[in-house]
Amino acid sequence: MLKEIARQGNAKQQQCAWESLTMSEQIRGQRLALTMISSIGSTATGTRRRTVYDAGNVYNLPGRLVRSEGSPKSRDRTVNEAYAGAGITYDLFKKVFARNSIDDRGMRLDSTVHYGKDYDNAFWNGQQMVYGDGDGELFNRFTIAIDVIAHELTHGVTQYEAGLEYQDQAGAMNESLSDVFGSLVKQYRRGQEAKDANWLIGERLFTKNVNGKGLRSMKEPGTAYDDPVLGRDPQPGHMKDYVKTREDNGGVHINSGIPNRAFYETAVRLGGHAWDKAGQIWYVALRDKLRPRSNFEDTAGLMMAVAGELYGAGSLEQKAVKDGWAEVGLKI
Repeated sequence: MLKEIARQGNAKQQQCAWESLTMSEQIRGQRLALTMISSIGSTATGTRRRTVYDAGNVYNLPGRLVRSEGSPKSRDRTVNEAYAGAGITYDLFKKVFARNSIDDRGMRLDSTVHYGKDYDNAFWNGQQMVYGDGDGELFNRFTIAIDVIAHELTHGVTQYEAGLEYQDQAGAMNESLSDVFGSLVKQYRRGQEAKDANWLIGERLFTKNVNGKGLRSMKEPGTAYDDPVLGRDPQPGHMKDYVKTREDNGGVHINSGIPNRAFYETAVRLGGHAWDKAGQIWYVALRDKLRPRSNFEDTAGLMMAVAGELYGAGSLEQKAVKDGWAEVGLKI
């Protein structure tokens, strides 16, 4: 998407896109290196510990401390959105999956807002969350979307658990897992059942200038946007349409639509709250089964095994997982 903007946007949009692309590549390289550093200071508190900093529209981290755990609301809604988003993400992982923060050791949840000038991205840098304000023409502030917040924080969980390599199908699984738990956090906050959710990622992130409903659709990959500047949503929803490319680390943001749809299909088959059963299966697979180079077929088989362990061989839950992956062309 950013590359499309860099090719087709106006001068300001192109500059913002190139800055975001350059910074994103640097950050992905830092995530693994920062894993050990970020564990320093983690304590098994079992309580939320949030801090929010203000970068003041420059690129220095973390910035000036503006809110910490338990302090009053800020006058800056961006600060409050980052604080609340970290909190609800923590709550889902703690209350539903019994996970003690990102690293399962009580890691403090640090966030920096107002990063850079018109910065079109949000990211987990291996140690903390960072949010741009958006350019105001195509993108709103990145704290506006709770699922984007949870998506990026889940990259931290994956970093500490499966450690999925950010390349090809393993990288697409990395992105998909972040979408899965990003969507679950949004549904959890809204109290929605799977059948009632819209399954969009980043639905409020675009401004009114963009012809799109979100960054991605887990229910219908490839339908999230179709815009003169952003281009058309390139995500496939079936293995027959798998995109072979050298760009985007082998299509990690593109082909993630396939496992995204597999989760959606599984969740709606099981009914109720998506986090209760489908979410449990995906979480246990992430925590205990997936390995750095797990591809789609590996993942589907491992999730089938987890469903059998949790709910019994031949159970409705295991059948839902099998059918969910079959819908995207992966028969287990």
